Amino acid sequence: MFEQFTLGIEEEFQIVDPQTRELKSHVSEILEEGKMLLGEKIKPEMIQSMIEVGTGVCANIQEAREDIIKLRCVISMLARKKDMEIVAASTHPFSKWSDQKIFDDERYEFLVEELQMVARSLLIFGLHVHVGIADKDRQIHLMNAARYFLPHVLAMTTSSPFWLGHNTGLKSYRSEVFKKFPRTDIPDHFDSHASYQSYVDLLIKMNCIDNAKKIYWDIRPHPFFPTLEFRVCDIPTRVDDTIAVAALFQAIIAKLNQMLDKNWGFRLYNRRLIQENKWRAIRYGLEGKLLDLGKQKEVPVKDLIYELLDFVDDVVDELDSRKEIEHIHTILARGTSADEQLKVYAESGDDFLPVVDMLIKNTLENVPENCFD
Repeated sequence: MFEQFTLGIEEEFQIVDPQTRELKSHVSEILEEGKMLLGEKIKPEMIQSMIEVGTGVCANIQEAREDIIKLRCVISMLARKKDMEIVAASTHPFSKWSDQKIFDDERYEFLVEELQMVARSLLIFGLHVHVGIADKDRQIHLMNAARYFLPHVLAMTTSSPFWLGHNTGLKSYRSEVFKKFPRTDIPDHFDSHASYQSYVDLLIKMNCIDNAKKIYWDIRPHPFFPTLEFRVCDIPTRVDDTIAVAALFQAIIAKLNQMLDKNWGFRLYNRRLIQENKWRAIRYGLEGKLLDLGKQKEVPVKDLIYELLDFVDDVVDELDSRKEIEHIHTILARGTSADEQLKVYAESGDDFLPVVDMLIKNTLENVPENCFD
């Protein structure tokens, strides 16, 4: 029944000098061999200190885990050949965006020309999860409902408490940096795919965008693939956390789709209210409260995540993802990467270097050293 909900995962990694712990603009040094080993699964991003990898189309979460682990393994191996390391975190604790080099590509030159410092300062790293949905109208209906859960999952993934050498006081400063881009954040809901397409066509007609890829919402119908793309998350540092989040997104879509099949309604809330919850997730992560919009009161975010796990529980076994989703209990007990970074920072007397060391280590937790066994 749930074979349609294929998965694709994209992760953006920092390239770090293990001696200085600073970002290094050296993507070109690992890209050539990376293309030989990974083909189209590896690509540069706008900033030369970033490398992006993406899985193939995965039939289930086990395939996604196998692919993601191999991708982390290969790019780590390639980086270490050049005396560099990779880090999975959505901001670097102290490197400056003004020191980074732009990758030499016409697309990025155009973006910088269009958005100026907003593009140049986009020194952030993300996680994108694609869930397969072929029917375009169904994509829109499921997107409308899934928007409600975006802050819950963001709170579970926060990994960007620092920016340019400052403790920001936020758990996901990446979210605030990305808001400077146009057409970001929680989308409005749409009545149908036709109404969504009319919006896209109008923007193209008025020369705002040239295609729907320039719409950067936290969840969007992918313009070229038959998927819903979740873009709200910070990138988790540990691979097990990434897999748990991908499994949860898949389960949310499967559950909402099941409700749609049975003609069960799911209340659609105004984006302004969901945005309130997103701010709380950005600010406090797992330590705060979100708004239970049905009960109209504040509730600890962990309580709402447990409710979310109960909500999807009846589809998890059919998706064969119970083991992966059970790991969310570990995240709730241990805290997120942002929590761990802040703890190491405080224990080291406000020193960023041990934070980077911890990130390097945890990025490769449960990732084998030999990628080709």
